[in-house]
Amino acid sequence: MKLTTVLVSASLCIASLSFSHNANADAQLAASLCEYVAADDKGRLRKKLKSSRVKIRNIYDAIQCNGNNLLRHAIASNAAGAGEYIVKNLPKSALKDGADISWAEGNGHSGSPLIAVIKARAGL
Repeated sequence: MKLTTVLVSASLCIASLSFSHNANADAQLAASLCEYVAADDKGRLRKKLKSSRVKIRNIYDAIQCNGNNLLRHAIASNAAGAGEYIVKNLPKSALKDGADISWAEGNGHSGSPLIAVIKARAGL
């Protein structure tokens, strides 16, 4: 009887630690990606995504950098290289609505070279 109680307690402890570890890892991944985009470091951005075994298209909606998605963060940071990489790895359907272009023009980033890249990729 004592053995089963110990095993159940141990498995609950291990399960709770593994869940908090994943949440911490996700937050750390998001912080790293935001940092690499802001620094316009496309190489480190690609390397981090590859080592984490994730694709931008799968995490694009979940990551927020200073209240913006990754593409808007790249536009605001004037990160043309990293932003172009993000645009090329997103599905066209994510760009077709033109929300990122409208946001950029409304926030004083209409001169960003990424606007042309977004328009070309989305077919706008």
